[in-house]
Amino acid sequence: MAISLGDSKVVVVGRGSGIARAIALAASAAGADVIVAGRHPDDLDDAYRSEGFRAERVDLNDEGSVAALADRLGRVDHIVSTASARARGDLRDLDRDAVRLSFDTKVVGPLMLAKHFADRFNPGGSLTIFSGVAAFKVATGFLGVAITNGAADTLARSLALEMAPVRVNAVSPGVIDTGAWDGLGEQGKADYFEHFRTHNPARRIGSADDVAEAVLFAMTNEFLTGANLHVDGGEPLT
Repeated sequence: MAISLGDSKVVVVGRGSGIARAIALAASAAGADVIVAGRHPDDLDDAYRSEGFRAERVDLNDEGSVAALADRLGRVDHIVSTASARARGDLRDLDRDAVRLSFDTKVVGPLMLAKHFADRFNPGGSLTIFSGVAAFKVATGFLGVAITNGAADTLARSLALEMAPVRVNAVSPGVIDTGAWDGLGEQGKADYFEHFRTHNPARRIGSADDVAEAVLFAMTNEFLTGANLHVDGGEPLT
């Protein structure tokens, strides 16, 4: 059965590319009125010019900015927060400010969204936040990412109780083919993807559309709350 969001108001917080873009486009295709929000609304306007999505400014590291967004938007049906700031590196190389920014963006930021939108969700509404595979398969060099994602997983389950009957879920991607890996260089990215493609049970790298489908499921399944949907090709099993 095709997923329908009717005339739901869906807010997607994040950049105009990668997973956030795939979610926004999928929600629009399912009938939603999509609002995209981020620190640079002009960039979002450019990214979604052909789609005509309304772009709003929000800085998840500034509670006043989150409160102002809630006041401007009023009632909503679904919010998805994809924002992240990765704190990669081995223990001895970890930067305190990078770790704090990681937590502020991916954990405290969504918590502030929950705080200021809690009473603004329409019946059947949902909040979807992002965890990640690093929380469930720890690896050297990803300590900051792992503890941030683990906290996000706990946040989703806690908010599911605090915000009931608003549903709150997390989505936990594995290695997804987005620009996030471009810093490895063309060959480095190819080698990295090849390693995961040949070792995970799905035998392929995930796509942004794979993740978007899970988010739409989280938004529309009215008996799903406090869950973490693992879109990771079975990577933690290896």
